[in-house]
Amino acid sequence: MANVKKDSSSNGGNIFSIITIIGCLVIGFLVRQFIMGAGSNFEGGDNANQPLQGNYLGMIYKGGYVVPILMGLLIMVIVFSIERFVVIGKAAGKGKLDLFMKNIQASIHAGDIDGAIAQCDKQQGSVANAIKAALLKYQEVKKEGFDSETAAETIQNEIEEATSLEMPMLEKNMTILSTLVSLGTLVGLLGTVLGMITAFGALATSGAPDQAALANGISEALINTATGIAISVFSIIAYNYFTSKIDTLTYSIDEAGSTIVTTYRRFRGSLRG
Repeated sequence: MANVKKDSSSNGGNIFSIITIIGCLVIGFLVRQFIMGAGSNFEGGDNANQPLQGNYLGMIYKGGYVVPILMGLLIMVIVFSIERFVVIGKAAGKGKLDLFMKNIQASIHAGDIDGAIAQCDKQQGSVANAIKAALLKYQEVKKEGFDSETAAETIQNEIEEATSLEMPMLEKNMTILSTLVSLGTLVGLLGTVLGMITAFGALATSGAPDQAALANGISEALINTATGIAISVFSIIAYNYFTSKIDTLTYSIDEAGSTIVTTYRRFRGSLRG
């Protein structure tokens, strides 16, 4: 049943990602066409002319047909970063994670498992769900009277299973962000190469060398590289930030699991004493 739910959620997530990617590319095209290509950004009010002095929108527009793709990639970084921020924020739960973990640790050490479960219900989120599953398993093995090693293995398996159900939600779309790190730079370089080919091709057919025209063509081509690098920088920052957040969540789950196992061993030790 869990696998069916997991597969259904995965399919839904894939459809969302595909629609989002297509939508971002369409918006990128519209931004380039109607915002960057607006006549107010160019001399004489015509985007066929040179951009106004210091007008970056017009300069980026002149970067060529790769610009809509770059704009689409930039919008993807923004959209998927917002989506990950919301999802990972919900995974941490309603309250502050540090305070929640501190209270959970205190309840478990005190042997107040019911109180710890109540805190998990109040906190909600992926971390609380995984810890609650381990706590419920703790109560089960305690009732069954398992020895310490068997109980530790059973509780650990429960934690791993609960975590494996939550991780796909946490890591979803992280692959897209990591891909954008490289894709931004590569698409920017492609735009620059195409722009350079166009600039030198126009120079070759003009007969006489025109240094101003050549410099202008090279400048427009290099805009693509600058934009692509900017996209990669934003992607790297977002990817590393969310990876760090996910690592914090999984560490919290593992820490709580270790405390639960230690508490059970102490409980078994008290019985033998």
